[in-house]
Amino acid sequence: MQHNIIDAGVNLTSSQFDKDRESVLERARDANVANMLLIGCDIQSSIDSQIMAKSYGFCSTAGVHPHDAKDAPANLLSQLKELASLKEVVAIGECGLDFNRDFSPRPIQEQVCAAQLQLAEQLAMPVYLHERDAHTRLRALLSEVDVNGVLHCFTGDKQALKYYLDYGLMIGVTGWVCDERRGQQLRELIEYIPNDRLLIETDSPYLLPRTLKPKPKSRRNEPAYLHEVAGQIASLKKTTSEAIANCSSENFNALFSPQVMDHNA
Repeated sequence: MQHNIIDAGVNLTSSQFDKDRESVLERARDANVANMLLIGCDIQSSIDSQIMAKSYGFCSTAGVHPHDAKDAPANLLSQLKELASLKEVVAIGECGLDFNRDFSPRPIQEQVCAAQLQLAEQLAMPVYLHERDAHTRLRALLSEVDVNGVLHCFTGDKQALKYYLDYGLMIGVTGWVCDERRGQQLRELIEYIPNDRLLIETDSPYLLPRTLKPKPKSRRNEPAYLHEVAGQIASLKKTTSEAIANCSSENFNALFSPQVMDHNA
Protein backbone atom coordinates (compact mmCIF):
# COMPACT_ATOMS: atom_id res chain seq x y z
CA MET A 1 0.00 0.00 0.00
CA GLN A 2 1.28 3.48 -0.89
CA HIS A 3 1.86 5.90 1.97
CA ASN A 4 0.15 9.29 2.33
CA ILE A 5 1.73 12.04 0.28
CA ILE A 6 1.00 15.72 -0.47
CA ASP A 7 1.29 17.27 -3.92
CA ALA A 8 2.70 20.77 -3.38
CA GLY A 9 1.80 22.03 -6.86
CA VAL A 10 -1.04 21.07 -9.22
CA ASN A 11 -2.49 23.05 -12.14
CA LEU A 12 -5.91 21.48 -11.62
CA THR A 13 -7.69 24.24 -13.54
CA SER A 14 -5.82 23.27 -16.73
CA SER A 15 -8.06 22.50 -19.70
CA GLN A 16 -6.16 19.20 -19.98
CA PHE A 17 -8.23 18.02 -17.01
CA ASP A 18 -11.61 19.28 -18.23
CA LYS A 19 -12.83 15.94 -19.58
CA ASP A 20 -11.92 13.74 -16.61
CA ARG A 21 -11.05 15.89 -13.59
CA GLU A 22 -13.11 13.71 -11.22
CA SER A 23 -11.32 10.56 -12.44
CA VAL A 24 -7.95 12.26 -11.94
CA LEU A 25 -8.90 13.10 -8.35
CA GLU A 26 -10.17 9.58 -7.77
CA ARG A 27 -6.84 8.15 -8.91
CA ALA A 28 -5.07 10.62 -6.64
CA ARG A 29 -7.14 9.43 -3.68
CA ASP A 30 -6.41 5.81 -4.58
CA ALA A 31 -2.70 6.72 -4.55
CA ASN A 32 -3.11 8.24 -1.06
CA VAL A 33 -2.51 11.83 -2.16
CA ALA A 34 -3.85 13.39 1.03
CA ASN A 35 -3.78 17.03 -0.02
CA MET A 36 -2.72 19.23 -2.90
CA LEU A 37 -1.95 22.87 -3.54
CA LEU A 38 -3.85 24.19 -6.56
CA ILE A 39 -1.86 26.80 -8.47
CA GLY A 40 -3.20 30.13 -9.66
CA CYS A 41 -1.30 31.62 -12.63
CA ASP A 42 -3.50 34.64 -13.36
CA ILE A 43 -6.57 36.18 -11.75
CA GLN A 44 -9.06 33.81 -13.41
CA SER A 45 -7.13 30.62 -12.64
CA SER A 46 -6.57 31.90 -9.08
CA ILE A 47 -10.34 32.32 -8.67
CA ASP A 48 -10.99 28.91 -10.23
CA SER A 49 -8.32 27.24 -8.09
CA GLN A 50 -9.86 28.66 -4.92
CA ILE A 51 -13.31 27.44 -5.93
CA MET A 52 -11.94 23.96 -6.69
CA ALA A 53 -9.93 23.92 -3.47
CA LYS A 54 -13.05 24.75 -1.48
CA SER A 55 -15.06 22.10 -3.31
CA TYR A 56 -12.50 19.31 -2.87
CA GLY A 57 -11.00 20.21 0.50
CA PHE A 58 -7.60 21.32 -0.83
CA CYS A 59 -5.75 24.66 -0.68
CA SER A 60 -4.71 27.09 -3.38
CA THR A 61 -2.52 30.01 -4.38
CA ALA A 62 -3.42 33.39 -5.87
CA GLY A 63 -1.03 35.21 -8.15
CA VAL A 64 0.22 36.06 -11.62
CA HIS A 65 2.85 33.89 -13.32
CA PRO A 66 5.69 35.72 -15.12
CA HIS A 67 4.37 34.40 -18.44
CA ASP A 68 1.11 36.27 -17.75
CA ALA A 69 2.65 39.42 -16.25
CA LYS A 70 2.00 41.45 -19.42
CA ASP A 71 -1.75 40.91 -18.94
CA ALA A 72 -1.90 41.71 -15.22
CA PRO A 73 -4.83 44.06 -14.50
CA ALA A 74 -4.30 47.53 -13.07
CA ASN A 75 -6.11 46.50 -9.88
CA LEU A 76 -4.05 43.31 -9.50
CA LEU A 77 -3.13 43.85 -5.87
CA SER A 78 -6.66 44.58 -4.68
CA GLN A 79 -7.93 41.45 -6.44
CA LEU A 80 -5.15 39.33 -4.96
CA LYS A 81 -5.76 40.80 -1.51
CA GLU A 82 -9.44 39.86 -1.75
CA LEU A 83 -8.55 36.32 -2.81
CA ALA A 84 -5.93 36.05 -0.06
CA SER A 85 -8.62 36.68 2.55
CA LEU A 86 -10.33 33.40 1.62
CA LYS A 87 -9.62 30.36 3.77
CA GLU A 88 -8.37 28.12 0.97
CA VAL A 89 -5.77 30.60 -0.33
CA VAL A 90 -2.52 29.94 1.54
CA ALA A 91 0.14 31.57 -0.66
CA ILE A 92 0.75 34.45 -3.08
CA GLY A 93 1.82 33.21 -6.49
CA GLU A 94 2.68 31.58 -8.76
CA CYS A 95 4.88 34.62 -9.20
CA GLY A 96 8.48 35.16 -10.21
CA LEU A 97 10.69 35.60 -13.26
CA ASP A 98 11.14 33.49 -16.39
CA PHE A 99 13.96 34.67 -18.65
CA ASN A 100 14.01 31.33 -20.48
CA ARG A 101 10.86 31.90 -22.52
CA ASP A 102 10.31 35.63 -22.04
CA PHE A 103 6.57 35.43 -22.73
CA SER A 104 6.30 38.80 -20.95
CA PRO A 105 8.84 41.64 -21.23
CA ARG A 106 11.41 41.37 -18.46
CA PRO A 107 10.77 44.83 -16.92
CA ILE A 108 7.06 43.98 -16.63
CA GLN A 109 7.87 40.57 -15.13
CA GLU A 110 10.02 42.28 -12.51
CA GLN A 111 7.41 44.92 -11.73
CA VAL A 112 4.59 42.38 -11.29
CA CYS A 113 6.79 40.01 -9.28
CA ALA A 114 8.02 42.78 -6.96
CA ALA A 115 4.45 43.91 -6.30
CA GLN A 116 3.41 40.38 -5.34
CA LEU A 117 6.44 39.89 -3.09
CA GLN A 118 5.58 43.13 -1.30
CA LEU A 119 1.97 42.01 -0.91
CA ALA A 120 3.06 38.67 0.54
CA GLU A 121 5.28 40.51 3.01
CA GLN A 122 2.45 42.87 3.93
CA LEU A 123 0.01 39.98 4.47
CA ALA A 124 2.65 37.76 6.14
CA MET A 125 1.81 35.01 3.65
CA PRO A 126 4.15 32.52 1.94
CA VAL A 127 5.12 33.05 -1.69
CA TYR A 128 4.96 30.39 -4.39
CA LEU A 129 7.90 31.32 -6.60
CA HIS A 130 8.86 30.53 -10.19
CA GLU A 131 12.37 31.22 -11.45
CA ARG A 132 13.98 30.07 -14.66
CA ASP A 133 17.25 31.50 -15.96
CA ALA A 134 16.62 34.58 -13.81
CA HIS A 135 18.35 33.89 -10.50
CA THR A 136 20.35 37.12 -10.34
CA ARG A 137 17.31 39.35 -10.85
CA LEU A 138 15.01 37.35 -8.54
CA ARG A 139 17.72 37.50 -5.91
CA ALA A 140 17.72 41.29 -6.19
CA LEU A 141 13.94 41.43 -5.77
CA LEU A 142 14.01 39.07 -2.78
CA SER A 143 16.65 41.23 -1.11
CA GLU A 144 14.07 44.02 -0.92
CA VAL A 145 11.57 41.99 1.13
CA ASP A 146 11.43 39.48 3.95
CA VAL A 147 9.20 36.59 2.91
CA ASN A 148 9.01 32.84 3.30
CA GLY A 149 7.67 30.29 0.87
CA VAL A 150 8.84 27.82 -1.75
CA LEU A 151 10.96 28.06 -4.89
CA HIS A 152 8.69 25.87 -7.00
CA CYS A 153 10.06 23.42 -9.59
CA PHE A 154 13.70 24.24 -8.84
CA THR A 155 15.96 23.83 -11.89
CA GLY A 156 18.86 26.11 -10.98
CA ASP A 157 22.52 25.58 -10.19
CA LYS A 158 24.32 25.02 -6.88
CA GLN A 159 24.86 28.74 -6.29
CA ALA A 160 21.15 29.46 -6.73
CA LEU A 161 20.20 26.57 -4.47
CA LYS A 162 22.52 27.83 -1.73
CA TYR A 163 21.05 31.32 -1.96
CA TYR A 164 17.42 30.14 -1.77
CA LEU A 165 18.20 27.87 1.17
CA ASP A 166 20.13 30.62 2.97
CA TYR A 167 17.23 32.99 2.35
CA GLY A 168 14.95 30.50 4.11
CA LEU A 169 12.87 29.13 1.25
CA MET A 170 11.60 25.60 0.78
CA ILE A 171 12.69 23.91 -2.45
CA GLY A 172 10.05 22.31 -4.67
CA VAL A 173 11.14 19.27 -6.70
CA THR A 174 9.09 17.94 -9.61
CA GLY A 175 9.39 15.18 -12.21
CA TRP A 176 12.29 17.20 -13.63
CA VAL A 177 14.39 15.01 -11.31
CA CYS A 178 13.18 11.97 -13.27
CA ASP A 179 14.48 13.36 -16.58
CA GLU A 180 17.90 11.93 -17.45
CA ARG A 181 18.31 14.56 -20.21
CA ARG A 182 17.37 17.88 -18.64
CA GLY A 183 17.45 16.91 -14.97
CA GLN A 184 21.05 15.78 -14.48
CA GLN A 185 22.10 18.95 -12.65
CA LEU A 186 19.09 18.70 -10.34
CA ARG A 187 19.87 15.05 -9.60
CA GLU A 188 23.37 16.04 -8.54
CA LEU A 189 22.02 18.75 -6.24
CA ILE A 190 19.36 16.67 -4.46
CA GLU A 191 21.81 15.66 -1.72
CA TYR A 192 22.27 19.35 -0.85
CA ILE A 193 18.56 19.93 -0.20
CA PRO A 194 17.95 19.25 3.53
CA ASN A 195 14.97 17.01 4.22
CA ASP A 196 13.37 19.75 6.31
CA ARG A 197 13.35 22.14 3.33
CA LEU A 198 12.01 19.77 0.65
CA LEU A 199 8.59 19.88 -1.00
CA ILE A 200 7.55 17.43 -3.72
CA GLU A 201 5.13 18.39 -6.47
CA THR A 202 3.92 17.13 -9.82
CA ASP A 203 3.22 20.51 -11.48
CA SER A 204 0.68 18.40 -13.38
CA PRO A 205 -0.45 18.24 -16.12
CA TYR A 206 3.15 19.16 -17.01
CA LEU A 207 6.46 17.37 -16.35
CA LEU A 208 5.36 13.76 -16.59
CA PRO A 209 8.15 11.70 -14.93
CA ARG A 210 10.17 10.04 -17.70
CA THR A 211 10.92 7.11 -15.40
CA LEU A 212 7.23 6.20 -15.16
CA LYS A 213 6.45 2.73 -16.51
CA PRO A 214 4.25 2.09 -18.28
CA LYS A 215 4.00 5.58 -19.68
CA PRO A 216 0.40 6.85 -19.86
CA LYS A 217 -0.88 7.16 -23.41
CA SER A 218 -1.99 10.75 -22.82
CA ARG A 219 1.54 11.89 -21.84
CA ARG A 220 -0.26 13.99 -19.24
CA ASN A 221 1.02 14.18 -15.69
CA GLU A 222 -1.34 13.93 -12.72
CA PRO A 223 -1.12 13.88 -8.90
CA ALA A 224 -1.31 10.08 -8.70
CA TYR A 225 2.21 9.98 -10.18
CA LEU A 226 3.77 11.96 -7.32
CA HIS A 227 5.13 8.74 -5.80
CA GLU A 228 7.44 8.47 -8.82
CA VAL A 229 9.06 11.79 -7.87
CA ALA A 230 9.36 10.72 -4.22
CA GLY A 231 10.95 7.44 -5.28
CA GLN A 232 13.55 9.15 -7.49
CA ILE A 233 14.49 11.58 -4.69
CA ALA A 234 14.67 8.71 -2.20
CA SER A 235 17.03 6.81 -4.48
CA LEU A 236 19.31 9.84 -4.81
CA LYS A 237 19.22 10.52 -1.07
CA LYS A 238 19.66 6.82 -0.25
CA THR A 239 16.52 6.67 1.86
CA THR A 240 12.92 5.43 1.45
CA SER A 241 10.03 6.90 -0.51
CA GLU A 242 8.03 6.89 2.69
CA ALA A 243 10.66 9.02 4.45
CA ILE A 244 10.60 11.54 1.58
CA ALA A 245 6.78 11.62 1.55
CA ASN A 246 6.68 12.12 5.32
CA CYS A 247 9.23 14.94 5.50
CA SER A 248 7.70 16.73 2.51
CA SER A 249 4.23 16.49 4.08
CA GLU A 250 5.54 17.85 7.38
CA ASN A 251 7.22 20.73 5.56
CA PHE A 252 4.05 21.46 3.58
CA ASN A 253 1.94 21.60 6.73
CA ALA A 254 4.52 23.74 8.57
CA LEU A 255 4.59 26.25 5.70
CA PHE A 256 0.92 26.44 4.77
CA SER A 257 -1.19 25.24 7.72
CA PRO A 258 -0.61 28.43 9.78
CA GLN A 259 -2.36 30.31 6.97
CA VAL A 260 -5.42 28.09 7.32
CA MET A 261 -5.33 28.56 11.10
CA ASP A 262 -5.15 32.36 10.71
CA HIS A 263 -8.13 32.39 8.35
CA ASN A 264 -10.13 30.32 10.84
CA ALA A 265 -9.24 32.51 13.81
